[in-house]
Amino acid sequence: MFYIIRNSQQFGPYSLDALVAYVEDGKILQYDKACPEANRQDVHTVGYFLKRNGRKFKIPHKGSLINQIKDIGRELIFPSDVFSRKAIMQDSRLLWLALIGLAPAFLISFFSSIPVITFYVIALYFSVIWGLFFYYFFKTPQINTKTIFTVFFSLQAFVFFAWDVLSLPAIIPGISLMYAWTDSPNILLRMFGYIFGVGLLEETAKALPLLWIIHRSKEPYIPQSMVFYGLISGIAFGVFEGVQYQMGVNIELDYANAFFMNVARLTSLPFLHAIWAGMAGYFIAFANLYPKYRLSLYVLAILIPALLHGLYDTLGWSILGLLLTLLCVILLMSYLKQSVNYQSKLSK
Repeated sequence: MFYIIRNSQQFGPYSLDALVAYVEDGKILQYDKACPEANRQDVHTVGYFLKRNGRKFKIPHKGSLINQIKDIGRELIFPSDVFSRKAIMQDSRLLWLALIGLAPAFLISFFSSIPVITFYVIALYFSVIWGLFFYYFFKTPQINTKTIFTVFFSLQAFVFFAWDVLSLPAIIPGISLMYAWTDSPNILLRMFGYIFGVGLLEETAKALPLLWIIHRSKEPYIPQSMVFYGLISGIAFGVFEGVQYQMGVNIELDYANAFFMNVARLTSLPFLHAIWAGMAGYFIAFANLYPKYRLSLYVLAILIPALLHGLYDTLGWSILGLLLTLLCVILLMSYLKQSVNYQSKLSK
């Protein structure tokens, strides 16, 4: 005799003949759990015990294919409320699933005739994905939707004006020299150029919205709030830069490298820009909370991200470069973990 266990409920006991009959009738599944009446600890599937006792079974088909479909019924295949506006609007999972899964296809369809707009709207799509991800992990009561959109779009407008209209990297003497060094065959000069040219200028640009938030704040921002806004600022810069590369540098690459870089410019590279700007937000928050140390904290807010940014640009997609990206993520999370301890230290 055997007991059947399904959904934490126990039924039976049943004889082996009864189990075979119930399995063939579909009332008991061969994958249901069972145990002998004499040993409740010996739990296996029904199929296991039938096989162990030499009992065979065969589950018959109930009629032909057409008859089975008739018995299944239309509701299982095509529910009557499939196009019900009320049912659709009430199921948030359905809306999110459709939005995330189908948005790229619709965007490409509507904007495919204008490549730059296509690249940008797809970049916006990935920005929303990253934004929701960051919001889930870093949200605080201080996070404001209006500020999020302001940071995101104002930074992109500034970068377009500064980089594309004014050609800022080329008109600042010291910075232009550093940018020139990024093409040097000497790795030390190249690294120096990436850190104090590319890294310093780009990380300063990403920090500007964060300084604006602090300047107009009506309450002290905690480090996690400023880290979040830094992440948004970094994503904004990263996707805008990605569109520029897709319209320029990436076009000149061969198919495989162009595909790789287009994907990277919409996913991992904006993420890295976000991580670096998140670090800036962390130190800017401390500069606002402890103004006695603001000089050093503001310097650290730019210098540390610029250093990591420049080192990554120098190393690229090598093993060392990839390990550095992991270090950046770990470092930011470590900052947040120790923020309470450092607040206690700086308040003394």
